[in-house]
Amino acid sequence: MTITDWLTRAKAALAASGCPDPEIDARWMAEDTLGMTRTDLKFEADRAIGDAQLKRLEAMLERRCAGEPVQYILGSADFMGLKFEVGPDVLIPRQDTETLVEAALIALQSAGPDSAPSAYSSVLDLCAGSGCIGLSLATLVPHARVTLADASRDALEIAKRNMHALGVKADLRHGDLFAAVGRERFDLIVSNPPYIPRGELAQLQKEVQYEPRLALDGGPDGLDFYRRIAEGAGSHLNPGGALYLEVGAGQAPDILELVKAHLPCVEAGTIKDLNGIERVVFAKI
Repeated sequence: MTITDWLTRAKAALAASGCPDPEIDARWMAEDTLGMTRTDLKFEADRAIGDAQLKRLEAMLERRCAGEPVQYILGSADFMGLKFEVGPDVLIPRQDTETLVEAALIALQSAGPDSAPSAYSSVLDLCAGSGCIGLSLATLVPHARVTLADASRDALEIAKRNMHALGVKADLRHGDLFAAVGRERFDLIVSNPPYIPRGELAQLQKEVQYEPRLALDGGPDGLDFYRRIAEGAGSHLNPGGALYLEVGAGQAPDILELVKAHLPCVEAGTIKDLNGIERVVFAKI
């Protein structure tokens, strides 16, 4: 079977299974298994696939047709131009979350190490999962001192491997939200907490059903974690510090009010993602 033959068959099988991006997923699996780039696949389309590689491709295709996310099958996901290990113990990084990281980057870079004494440098990433938020900041802003906190030890193990793979340093803490960091304070707190209302979990697309419920379940109205973060953030932010939260579509007004009710904000607002959705709520104290 040639590369073209397999890609054609895989795209048809994925489309029939309801996969939203059959062409992209088939190509990603082929690139990973064959060790080829997109250009390689195009110019070597008539190359025969070896038996061992074909067996692996078929196994991957079967898993994807069953609904398992392609990132879990490949074991990695791209985020902010970086590659992160992912697996069933962590959420798959999404482009929506890049809006949060970009906002935090602006805050960190506008308060660099040679500016005022109150320059942002210490960062707490709550509900860190794979570490994609905090480790992206550590990679892109060398002066940032990053702490990753998560209630899942398995997630922190993945974050630890990502930290080593990226060649950056971070402090990993296990615990439920702020319990992981005791009385420590930070210049910047960032988080993409669980925000799916519990009653909607069963209706999520089948790919999302593979992701850890712990990282999805936001309580009856999806706001449980935001209430707790808003209540505790003031005790863990340095004077002049800031809080940045990713939020679900339509949640921004309620979460902004929560934050304003619990923090002495000198500035607060929302930031839209590329689709025009209010994706980030921020507050500066």
